[in-house]
Amino acid sequence: MSANMKHIILLFILGFIGVLSALPLIPQLLALQPAPPPLSIEIIQVISVAQSSVLLLLMVWLGSVFSPKTRLTSPVISAIIRSEDAIAALKPQILPALIGGIIGGVFIVIFLGILSGSLPADFLSAGEKLKLPWYTRILYGGITEELLIRWGLMSFIAWGAYRITQKNGADIAPHNYVLAIIISSLIFGLGHLPVASALTTTLTAPLITYIILGNAAFGIIAGYLYWKRGLECAMGAHMIAHLTMMMGEGFM
Repeated sequence: MSANMKHIILLFILGFIGVLSALPLIPQLLALQPAPPPLSIEIIQVISVAQSSVLLLLMVWLGSVFSPKTRLTSPVISAIIRSEDAIAALKPQILPALIGGIIGGVFIVIFLGILSGSLPADFLSAGEKLKLPWYTRILYGGITEELLIRWGLMSFIAWGAYRITQKNGADIAPHNYVLAIIISSLIFGLGHLPVASALTTTLTAPLITYIILGNAAFGIIAGYLYWKRGLECAMGAHMIAHLTMMMGEGFM
């Protein structure tokens, strides 16, 4: 088996663990809906896992193709595949992940506090009832979302921007990475709207602003860390951001 195939399989397995960790979210979302679902919860969960797995596989493959073309890396996973020192590859990523995660988590908590008075009451009420397990937030948010948005999407956008704005064979200019970070971050924010819409009867401007900009702001942090340090640094920051948010929620 080639090193690239091992890389794809390992990343998919990690992301799939995150997909499975999100299963408790489905019954909670269905319970908030006014009408009963047309299918059993178990069948809906199976369909959800299948759909998420196909998307995950696509993005893992996309990242495996375009990350080498754009010099975006996953140092720890690569070290494991090559039987090298994974700890040595991880050490340079720990402090940036810690700083980025804390900054991102604190920003989202403060941003919510500023806008909370303008958000729909049913959204806030549903948010209090919708309690994701800590492991879902860590595994799905920290691993699966980073594979989808940073590894797959951002790598592809960076390559696309490079091919559009530069001649083939030229060194990749920083603006391609910046553009990829911004676009993938906005898509990351937009990707949270379906869950938000399930928690309220009205998608107001302040709510849309909170969902998109709050998540996009962290996406910019994670995208920068992926560019400069590697995929695992973005994953670590995402996990720490959720831990920071959970601690912040405890004081609110």
